[in-house]
Amino acid sequence: MPKKKTVEQPVIVIEPFEETVEPAPLDNLKACLKEIKNYEGVIGYILRNSTCATIDLQDSSKLIDYAIISSASFDAGETLSKFFNLANIKETVVSGKTAKMLSLTIGENKVSVFMEKNADLNKVLEKLRNRSG
Repeated sequence: MPKKKTVEQPVIVIEPFEETVEPAPLDNLKACLKEIKNYEGVIGYILRNSTCATIDLQDSSKLIDYAIISSASFDAGETLSKFFNLANIKETVVSGKTAKMLSLTIGENKVSVFMEKNADLNKVLEKLRNRSG
Protein backbone atom coordinates (compact mmCIF):
# COMPACT_ATOMS: atom_id res chain seq x y z
CA MET A 1 0.00 0.00 0.00
CA PRO A 2 1.45 3.39 -0.98
CA LYS A 3 2.11 5.93 1.71
CA LYS A 4 -0.29 8.83 1.91
CA LYS A 5 1.31 12.20 1.45
CA THR A 6 0.22 14.99 3.69
CA VAL A 7 -0.55 18.10 1.72
CA GLU A 8 -0.41 21.29 3.69
CA GLN A 9 -3.13 23.76 3.01
CA PRO A 10 -1.85 27.23 2.25
CA VAL A 11 -2.46 29.73 4.98
CA ILE A 12 -4.19 32.87 3.83
CA VAL A 13 -3.80 35.88 6.06
CA ILE A 14 -6.12 38.78 5.51
CA GLU A 15 -4.92 42.01 7.00
CA PRO A 16 -6.54 45.38 6.85
CA PHE A 17 -5.29 47.35 3.90
CA GLU A 18 -4.52 50.86 5.01
CA GLU A 19 -3.81 52.93 1.98
CA THR A 20 -5.36 56.28 1.41
CA VAL A 21 -6.95 56.35 -1.96
CA GLU A 22 -7.04 59.80 -3.44
CA PRO A 23 -10.47 60.62 -4.78
CA ALA A 24 -10.65 61.08 -8.52
CA PRO A 25 -10.65 64.71 -9.70
CA LEU A 26 -14.27 64.34 -10.84
CA ASP A 27 -15.24 63.15 -7.34
CA ASN A 28 -13.52 66.20 -5.86
CA LEU A 29 -15.37 68.47 -8.25
CA LYS A 30 -18.72 66.84 -7.44
CA ALA A 31 -18.07 67.22 -3.70
CA CYS A 32 -17.12 70.86 -4.22
CA LEU A 33 -20.32 71.53 -6.17
CA LYS A 34 -22.43 69.81 -3.51
CA GLU A 35 -20.92 72.18 -0.95
CA ILE A 36 -21.51 75.20 -3.21
CA LYS A 37 -25.14 74.11 -3.66
CA ASN A 38 -25.64 74.86 0.05
CA TYR A 39 -24.38 78.45 -0.29
CA GLU A 40 -26.96 81.15 0.20
CA GLY A 41 -28.60 82.09 -3.09
CA VAL A 42 -27.31 79.12 -5.10
CA ILE A 43 -30.10 77.53 -7.14
CA GLY A 44 -28.15 74.54 -8.39
CA TYR A 45 -25.59 73.31 -10.87
CA ILE A 46 -24.99 71.23 -13.97
CA LEU A 47 -21.74 69.29 -14.35
CA ARG A 48 -21.15 67.50 -17.60
CA ASN A 49 -18.42 65.91 -19.65
CA SER A 50 -18.36 63.67 -22.71
CA THR A 51 -19.63 60.62 -20.82
CA CYS A 52 -22.03 61.81 -18.12
CA ALA A 53 -23.88 64.68 -16.52
CA THR A 54 -24.80 65.51 -12.95
CA ILE A 55 -27.64 67.93 -12.36
CA ASP A 56 -28.69 69.25 -8.96
CA LEU A 57 -31.33 71.97 -9.09
CA GLN A 58 -33.86 73.25 -6.58
CA ASP A 59 -36.63 73.25 -9.20
CA SER A 60 -36.31 70.16 -11.39
CA SER A 61 -39.30 71.26 -13.50
CA LYS A 62 -36.98 73.82 -15.13
CA LEU A 63 -34.24 71.28 -15.85
CA ILE A 64 -34.53 71.63 -19.63
CA ASP A 65 -34.43 75.44 -19.42
CA TYR A 66 -31.28 75.33 -17.30
CA ALA A 67 -29.66 72.73 -19.57
CA ILE A 68 -30.39 74.82 -22.67
CA ILE A 69 -28.99 78.05 -21.24
CA SER A 70 -25.92 76.21 -19.93
CA SER A 71 -25.21 74.65 -23.32
CA ALA A 72 -25.92 77.90 -25.16
CA SER A 73 -23.52 79.75 -22.87
CA PHE A 74 -20.66 77.38 -23.68
CA ASP A 75 -21.46 77.50 -27.41
CA ALA A 76 -21.58 81.30 -27.37
CA GLY A 77 -18.26 81.46 -25.51
CA GLU A 78 -16.60 79.24 -28.10
CA THR A 79 -18.10 81.26 -30.97
CA LEU A 80 -16.99 84.59 -29.48
CA SER A 81 -13.55 83.19 -28.76
CA LYS A 82 -13.10 82.16 -32.40
CA PHE A 83 -14.71 85.29 -33.84
CA PHE A 84 -12.52 87.69 -31.84
CA ASN A 85 -9.47 85.42 -32.00
CA LEU A 86 -9.31 85.10 -28.22
CA ALA A 87 -7.67 82.41 -26.16
CA ASN A 88 -9.88 79.93 -24.34
CA ILE A 89 -12.50 81.65 -22.26
CA LYS A 90 -12.07 80.64 -18.62
CA GLU A 91 -15.35 81.82 -17.14
CA THR A 92 -18.60 83.27 -18.38
CA VAL A 93 -21.22 85.01 -16.28
CA VAL A 94 -24.70 85.55 -17.66
CA SER A 95 -26.78 87.87 -15.53
CA GLY A 96 -30.52 88.42 -15.81
CA LYS A 97 -33.14 90.34 -13.83
CA THR A 98 -33.42 87.84 -10.98
CA ALA A 99 -30.71 85.24 -11.53
CA LYS A 100 -27.21 84.72 -12.87
CA MET A 101 -25.18 81.80 -14.17
CA LEU A 102 -21.48 81.09 -13.92
CA SER A 103 -20.11 78.77 -16.60
CA LEU A 104 -16.57 77.45 -16.67
CA THR A 105 -14.56 74.52 -17.93
CA ILE A 106 -12.51 72.54 -15.44
CA GLY A 107 -10.39 69.93 -17.18
CA GLU A 108 -12.76 67.94 -19.39
CA ASN A 109 -15.78 69.06 -17.36
CA LYS A 110 -18.20 71.85 -18.13
CA VAL A 111 -19.77 73.41 -15.05
CA SER A 112 -22.69 75.82 -14.79
CA VAL A 113 -23.72 77.18 -11.39
CA PHE A 114 -27.07 78.95 -11.19
CA MET A 115 -27.59 81.63 -8.55
CA GLU A 116 -30.03 84.24 -7.44
CA LYS A 117 -29.02 87.76 -8.48
CA ASN A 118 -27.71 88.65 -4.98
CA ALA A 119 -25.65 85.45 -4.44
CA ASP A 120 -21.92 85.85 -3.82
CA LEU A 121 -20.32 85.00 -7.18
CA ASN A 122 -16.78 85.52 -5.81
CA LYS A 123 -17.33 82.98 -3.03
CA VAL A 124 -18.42 80.38 -5.60
CA LEU A 125 -15.47 81.14 -7.88
CA GLU A 126 -13.00 80.98 -5.00
CA LYS A 127 -14.33 77.60 -3.91
CA LEU A 128 -14.10 76.18 -7.43
CA ARG A 129 -10.60 77.55 -7.95
CA ASN A 130 -9.29 76.28 -4.60
CA ARG A 131 -10.96 72.86 -4.52
CA SER A 132 -8.71 69.93 -3.82
CA GLY A 133 -7.80 67.82 -6.78
